[in-house]
Amino acid sequence: MSVLEPLAARYAYWLGLPAEATEDTSDEDPAEVRAMPVILRMERAEPPSRTALLEASAAAAVAVCLDERALPEGEWHEPLKAWVDGRIRKVARRARGAHWQAVQELPGITVEVDGAEARALLPCRVIETPKEVSRLQISGSELPADEPGAAPAGVPRLLLNPEVSMTVGKGAAQVGHATMILASLLDEPGLAAWAEAGFRCSVRTPPVATWKALCPVEDPEGSWRRDGVVAVRDAGFTEVDPGTVTVLAQRA
Repeated sequence: MSVLEPLAARYAYWLGLPAEATEDTSDEDPAEVRAMPVILRMERAEPPSRTALLEASAAAAVAVCLDERALPEGEWHEPLKAWVDGRIRKVARRARGAHWQAVQELPGITVEVDGAEARALLPCRVIETPKEVSRLQISGSELPADEPGAAPAGVPRLLLNPEVSMTVGKGAAQVGHATMILASLLDEPGLAAWAEAGFRCSVRTPPVATWKALCPVEDPEGSWRRDGVVAVRDAGFTEVDPGTVTVLAQRA
C-alpha cells in the first residue's frame, strides 16, 4: 500500500471545494501541523537555472514518498502517513555552502537535474523543525525566468499557471504537490516506470489557451481518464489567492 493513497481519495473532493473553504484550518491543532521541508541549493557564485531547480524539487518530493523506507514496514512510514493524512504542506528554503551540507545529514532525498539540486526531507511537526532547517531563509532569493526549450518526451509534464506569478520557493512546493498527486493516481506499471527513471519530469509554462483547455477543475475524473491530467489547488496561505490552481501534471 502506497502512503499516497489518501491523496487519490481526496483529489476530486478538494478540487470541488469553494475557494474560501480551501483555507479553513479550524479543525487543526496548531501543535500537530506538519510540513515537508524542501531545501533548494542556491550557491551565490553559481546559481542554478529556475526550471532545473523546479524539476529537481518535483522529483525529490515524490521520491521521499515512494522510497522503500516509506512502505508500511519502513522507518519513514509513520511520519509520512501522519503528514499525508492531513494537509499537504511544504516549506521551501534556500541553502548554500556549509548549510547545504548540513541538511544532507537529515532524513530525505537529494535530486540533481542539470546541475540544480534540491533535497526533500522527511515531514515533521512544524514546531519540531530541526535547527539545521529552521535557520535557513524561506524568502529573499529569486531566480530569473529561463528558456528551457522543448520538454523531453517520455516524462510527465508539469505546467505552471501562466496567469499566476510565483517565487521559485512557492513553485518548488507546488510542483512537489503535483508529482505526489500524479503518483497517487498512476497504475502500478506506470509508477514503476517513472520510479525507474528517477521520477524525472519537465516543468514548463504553457500558453494560456493550452492551460485553459487542460485545466480539469470542472471534470477532474474525466480529465484524468481522457488526458491524464491532474491539478494542484492551493489553500492560499502564501502568494496566491485561496483556491488557485497553480500546476497541472500530465502523465507521460
